[in-house]
Amino acid sequence: MACAPSPFCINYPAIMKKLIALAALAGIANMAAAADIVGNPEAANNKVAMCIGCHGIPGYKATFPEVYQVPMIGGQSAKYIESALRAYQKGERKHPSMRGIAAGLSDQDIADVAAYYARQK
Repeated sequence: MACAPSPFCINYPAIMKKLIALAALAGIANMAAAADIVGNPEAANNKVAMCIGCHGIPGYKATFPEVYQVPMIGGQSAKYIESALRAYQKGERKHPSMRGIAAGLSDQDIADVAAYYARQK
């Protein structure tokens, strides 16, 4: 049902078209911004201090929240490390210490740390 032009008449189909177009543009802009992030292993030198305390010690076992073997992440693919850190950020991986560390990392930090460990042998 159409209404007569007045300050109280709202054209919902037109508003929805504009909102959908705006959401699509925002999605494209977000994908373009994410695509611009390139990991820099040298920039990670100052970002991996917390990682080295556990992941840099061969045979290290942590005891919180339970005893487990801490994995060596040097030489892992950057894509794997990025995926793991994002999973900790989202709560998909449950280790409380890693979740806390990952929560403080930006997308650039994650890319840099992943590049740093991926280039190790």
